[in-house]
Formats: sequence, structure tokens, C-alpha cells
Amino acid sequence: MGFTVAGTIIPGLGLLAARRRIAGGIVLAVFLGVIVVVAGWAISDPQGLAALAVRPSILNALAVILVVTAVIWVGIVIATHLALRTTPSKPQRIAGGILVGVLAFAVAAPMAVAARYSYDSASLMSTLFKSDKETKSATKPSAWEKPSDQPSADPWAKKPRLNILLLGGDAGKGRTGTRTDTVIVASIDTKTGDTTLISLPRNTGRMPFPKNSPLHERWPNGFTDGNGDNAEYFLNSMYDNVPQQVPHDILGETDNLGADVMKLSVGEATGLKIDYYVLINLAGFEKMINALGGITVNINTYIPIGGNTDLGIPPDDYLKPGPKQHLKGREALWYARGRYGSDDFARMDRQRCVINAIIKQANPANMLARYEEIAKAGKQIVKTDIPQEVLPLMVDLSLRVKDGNVRSVVFKHGVDGFSSPHPDFALMRKRVKDALSETKNEKPSSGSTKKSTKSPKPSTSGGSGKSQASEDIADSCAYQPSVAATAQPAR
Repeated sequence: MGFTVAGTIIPGLGLLAARRRIAGGIVLAVFLGVIVVVAGWAISDPQGLAALAVRPSILNALAVILVVTAVIWVGIVIATHLALRTTPSKPQRIAGGILVGVLAFAVAAPMAVAARYSYDSASLMSTLFKSDKETKSATKPSAWEKPSDQPSADPWAKKPRLNILLLGGDAGKGRTGTRTDTVIVASIDTKTGDTTLISLPRNTGRMPFPKNSPLHERWPNGFTDGNGDNAEYFLNSMYDNVPQQVPHDILGETDNLGADVMKLSVGEATGLKIDYYVLINLAGFEKMINALGGITVNINTYIPIGGNTDLGIPPDDYLKPGPKQHLKGREALWYARGRYGSDDFARMDRQRCVINAIIKQANPANMLARYEEIAKAGKQIVKTDIPQEVLPLMVDLSLRVKDGNVRSVVFKHGVDGFSSPHPDFALMRKRVKDALSETKNEKPSSGSTKKSTKSPKPSTSGGSGKSQASEDIADSCAYQPSVAATAQPAR
């Protein structure tokens, strides 16, 4: 029985103990050979190995291989026990049978789960991510490649900063088209993982276009009809309205003209080159949060669930103040969207806290445990132009982001010279540039590898006494007992 267990952990070992030298030697050699090859590949070229894990054809083939391997491995367990057994008594035979059954399950169950995950991954990759050749984008970034003769080199060496446009599409019943009420640029330092989240108000007017763009020829003064308060020309209307007013190929061949328009315009407004976009349908946002197992946030005020300020309809309920509140999908959605009795800017503040909470919640163990749910939710609510070929690099970068500093910039009407109807884009670009510098230069406090989250308010001045352009998101999203103690629900 001991050698049966050993032969299960290291296939072939039990057969050798049973003097089945040829069969045992072959099985052991194949087992060790696979381990050596995979381990060597992972050490010498991890990106190359990871690249296989995002190819649908490879993933589908892997699912089949895993099932076949499970059957063969179970067969080896049974053969090993029978080869080792001599003249057992009835109780010994029963005990051996139970042991073999347990070992067979221990081998087959994880193989079956891995096969299912592989199949789900193939389906997700095929649905959500297209290959670089299949992706039609008029704003596709310039390619960067890892030097082929330096497999251990940093794959991001030629790409110091990655800028991803995060859009929250408020589509649903009673709405026509998609209004991108959430517009955030995640600017990531690829060397350190330090990230700056830049939030733009949905009612920002006169959004600019690059001077070399055909869209600038049509709207030289930005996307406007001359009235900065016309909601049909706000930032959140561009995704739908610009494509309706121009030829579909005005920027070139594309699968999503609205997304390309947003990338160009937001990039021009912030002074950043937007590489990719990710559009999340907020109507399905709660499915994604539930798939993650919920998120944990600090709540400092009463946040309305439902309600309409303009129509005078009161909320159905409230999220109450408190530290480390664990929210399921519906509550998290209203935490990100609720604005009865408040304004868009309070909602923008909470949305960046949601992103930070997701970064913390999406750890490898949690993702693995809930992979099927996450994959299913992702196919239903996410659109992106990130190609399959970039995904292995994204996995590497995501680990850096989790360990990096996160700061945020929120443009608010009437604050720091920002005006939603008449934005000063030169001033916006300067503030973004300063904020990126702050993230890059930020260091953990002495004697600690993590930043403090106890400060109730973000720092407003650096060592020179100058006002900072960005906020530490850990401080901004911290629990503030003095604020929570005086909070009252809006009526």
C-alpha cells in the first residue's frame, strides 16, 4: 500500500518496486522528462510558455490531453497496486480497493478540473480576445517585442508605460445605445507596476482630437456644437454619437469606431497615448463582482440604493457607513453608481475605490477558485481590443501592479481650475504629467514595505510645499471615523 501511494505520486516508482523494470522505467522516464522540459521552459522562457496558454487551439488540445493523461494515470495506479499485491486476505483486498479508489480520485479530480478550466479559457479567449491579425483597430499601438536572443529580458523594456482606457457602459433597459458614464485611464509604469488612475467627468465638453486626425478637421474646437452644456456633446455621448455623424472608415478599418474615438480624444485631453480600451457593461457588472466573491471597501457616508434626484424618487435603501464592508454584486454596483442627493464627482471617487478593491480581490488563489464564474461573466460584459498575443505580458504586468503604488487624479468642476463645459486641456495635461511623476517617485515609508492606509485624507503637499497633482488611493479610500460618525442619509 505504501508503494502504491509512492507510485501514484511518482508514476513508475511502484512498478519498479514490483520488479516491472521495463514498464516502470518507461513510465518514470516519461514523467520526469515532462517535468524537466516544462520546468526548463518556464525558467528559460516563461513568456513563451505563457503564450501557449492563451491560444484557443492549444487550450482545447490541452483539455483533451489532460483527460487522456488522467485515464492513463489512474490505470497506472491500478496496475501498480495489482503488481505489488501477492496473496492478500479479504480485509486487505478491501482496504487496497478503498486506497486505490481514493488515489484514483485524487489523480482524476484535479485533472478534470484543469481540463474544464482549459476548455473555459479557450472559449473566453476566442470570444473576448482576438488575435493581433484579426483585431481591427484604427488606434492599434506600435508593436514591441522581446529580444529573441535574450529570453530572460524584461518583456516590457521597450514599453515603459502602458495606458489602458477603462470605460463603464451604462447600457440597459430604457436606454438607447451605450453611454460611457465611467471614463478612467489606467496609466501603468511597466517597470514598477505603479499605476495612476485618471478619472474624467462624464459631462466634460469640447473633448479634443489630435490635429492630424480627420476628426479634428470636422471638430477643430473639440466635439461640440458651440454649447458646452449640450449633453449630446458630452464625453459620455461620444462613444455613440460620433460614429453616427461620420463615415465608419473615417479613421481606417476598425471593429469599434466609438472606442477608437474615445481613445484618441481622451488621449489628446490627457496627453497620453492610449494603447487599449476595456469596456465593461455596468448592467452586468454585478455578475463580475459576484464571480470574484464580492469586494471589500470602506464606506464613509450613506450611499443610496436606487432613487432619482431629478424625479424626486427616494432610494429603496442605503449602504451604511463602516470600515471593511464586504459587498456582493448588487451592493457593489450601487456603491459605484449611486448618486441620489450627491453628484457625479462623489461617484467618481467611489469608482476608483472599486477598481482598487478589485485589484486586491483578484489574487491568484481567488481567481483559480472562481475561474469558471469569472470567465463566464467576462464573456458577457466585457469588450476590448487587447489582442491574444499581449495577454502573456499582461499576466506578468498584473503581478507588478498588485505590488505597486496606486495614485489617482479626479478632475472635478470648479477644483484646480477645471471646468466641465470649458476644460483647459493644457492644464489637464500638465496635471497628468505631474501625477505620473509623483507615482514614479513615491517610496514606501522607512521600515515598511507597504504604504500606510491610516491617513484619513490624501497628502496635499510634497516636500517643497507644492500641492500634489494626484492622491494616494489607499488614503483616499480609507475609513474616516469622524466623517462616518456625522453622516446622514440623503432624503
